[in-house]
Amino acid sequence: MSTIFINTDGGSRGNPGPAGIGVVFYDTNGEEIHSYHQFIGEATNNQAEYKAIIKALEILTKSKWMEKNNGSSEKKIICRLDSSLVVEQINGNFKVKNDGIKPLISEVNKLKSEINIPISFVHIPREKNARADELANIAMDKNSK
Repeated sequence: MSTIFINTDGGSRGNPGPAGIGVVFYDTNGEEIHSYHQFIGEATNNQAEYKAIIKALEILTKSKWMEKNNGSSEKKIICRLDSSLVVEQINGNFKVKNDGIKPLISEVNKLKSEINIPISFVHIPREKNARADELANIAMDKNSK
């Protein structure tokens, strides 16, 4: 079974405030194969977390990995986040009450259904998500001057 790992992070300076996202793709050996960061304007921390996941899934849908593996039962996608709240909401264990998050989780679910490969969302400790966090901060730094 071939697995791709996607670490995402989103953050804001202030809540809400200027926000950025970071996305890192890893192969099964833990090697970084692609990274992305973007300033997303004004957002809350949780909105930024969701926007990072959405961007990661959008990048994945256009990738060569997807072209080779779409619909394959031998493939798996594991999204790793350091926000346990967002993981629990995506996995359906926590209700989404915030009206600003509802359209974002709908977008995540739409992308998940389009991808047609099993996707798991798991919580990881913050220190295991340092690269995605670094990228989100780079995005915020570039636009806070």
